[in-house]
Amino acid sequence: MFLRIDSPRYNNQGVIKWQLDYKGLENRIREERLRLHLTQAQLAEDVDISDTYMGAIERGERSLTLDTLVRLVNRLGVTVDYLLADSVSDSDANIMEQFKQIMDQQPLERRQMAINVLRTIFSYFDDTEGA
Repeated sequence: MFLRIDSPRYNNQGVIKWQLDYKGLENRIREERLRLHLTQAQLAEDVDISDTYMGAIERGERSLTLDTLVRLVNRLGVTVDYLLADSVSDSDANIMEQFKQIMDQQPLERRQMAINVLRTIFSYFDDTEGA
């Protein structure tokens, strides 16, 4: 997964430390909590964190651990990629890497079928755009 960078930060050894943009993450957590009609305190209790910490996460004042992120997505009924959607790059390299990961897990026959399906889809797009 590639993360969108607001600006690179350097540690004291001159190594770049990439930083995640938390704005979209905090907004999605809040939206999903409200969709489920939960208070911050209720969600915090459900995922075993303090309500103060939950509020700080939603305000973007605190980052969250991977464990907390997993508990949140499970309780909210969403996926990690949904919560991180604003941080995932849609670059060509990322798209091709995702495609490669999917294809690498398939037998040769399914790979060929997938290519044929994609060709059909793109042909349809070309035909409808030209009409």
